[in-house]
Amino acid sequence: MPMHAGTAVPPVRTVPADRALRAVRALLLVLAMLAALVGVSLPAAGAAHAAVPDRWGFAYLDNPAPPWPAYVPDTTRQWGSWSSPAANPVKVDHIGVGSYIVHFPLIAGPGGIAHVTAVGRTGGWCQVRGWVTAGSGQDVGVACYRPGGAPEDSRFTVLYTTSSGVPAPAVGGYGYVHSNTTGAVITQYNSTGATNAVGYGGPGVWKVWLPGLGQATPAGNIEVTAVDMANAARCKVGDWAPSAGGQTVIVNCYNAANAPFDTRWTLSYSEKRAVHGAALPPKSYGYLWFNGGVPAGTNFNSSGGVNTLAGSVPYNVTMPNIAVPSDTAQVTAFGPGPDYCGLALPWTRSSGTVNLNPLCFNGSGSPVPSRFLTAFTSAS
Repeated sequence: MPMHAGTAVPPVRTVPADRALRAVRALLLVLAMLAALVGVSLPAAGAAHAAVPDRWGFAYLDNPAPPWPAYVPDTTRQWGSWSSPAANPVKVDHIGVGSYIVHFPLIAGPGGIAHVTAVGRTGGWCQVRGWVTAGSGQDVGVACYRPGGAPEDSRFTVLYTTSSGVPAPAVGGYGYVHSNTTGAVITQYNSTGATNAVGYGGPGVWKVWLPGLGQATPAGNIEVTAVDMANAARCKVGDWAPSAGGQTVIVNCYNAANAPFDTRWTLSYSEKRAVHGAALPPKSYGYLWFNGGVPAGTNFNSSGGVNTLAGSVPYNVTMPNIAVPSDTAQVTAFGPGPDYCGLALPWTRSSGTVNLNPLCFNGSGSPVPSRFLTAFTSAS
């Protein structure tokens, strides 16, 4: 519409430089992640490696609204496979309410998966937006929400890992899947060399087949995370059916209104391995599945100790003899319905024992006793 004489010119709105930079970085991250997901296909098995994972990193964001830019989160709860992690820390950019970019240095490359777990008591959750190579590093986008789906700043743990080849020695078992909404596999890994598969079962439901992994009875640990760049989403383990030939896992996902929802997601399975896939090292890790009881094969402690479970809102999981910084933890809800779980507060360490406090919520964001899987690992 042309301007006419005497027409008032609207004032120019000045955007603070740091906010504009955050917006540009957020747009670039989304575009890069979209580009990374175009034309993806199931990768062929890589050459054998002496050990997996090939590249990995983890961190805990201890400040939900960190100063801009390049905030360095808790150094006792971050580590990775790059050279001199203590001298090359993970950094986090807070690019908007509930929106973050986690910068893992020196582990650039394709594929892999990411997991994230919210830390707090108010019913919020976090999900992965995507991940992309950024120069020599790997950037993971994280989005956090309050009940109802509005963005909200949050503390969280985040993990990125990628593996290839068949490990030697073949200690335990490990596999992962990154699936799109239709069940097409974007990337996958199986430590036996077999190929994982996913079937779509209708809105918000997928069946995952992990051949050659696990036992005929429940053994190991499973973690699941929603991956969505635009929508609030939560994913969980809906069911788990072990067999001698492999593991069948049902993944259920929901939107912020608690309706079944089609989104991308990641799943990882580990038996007598750390949550990021490594066998030895680390020497200090553990996991536990609460399903009304605690099946023996899903209660593992690398020290030979016995993990214990007490309480309910929140739960208290103690894992003796493995509290060795730097370390991290993940939690995934189990069972039907839109219940979801996180950590009520950061894990604590005392005389070698780590204490985890999983906290679960119903679809309205109210704390409830519910079933969950949790995994903890140190860096060494």
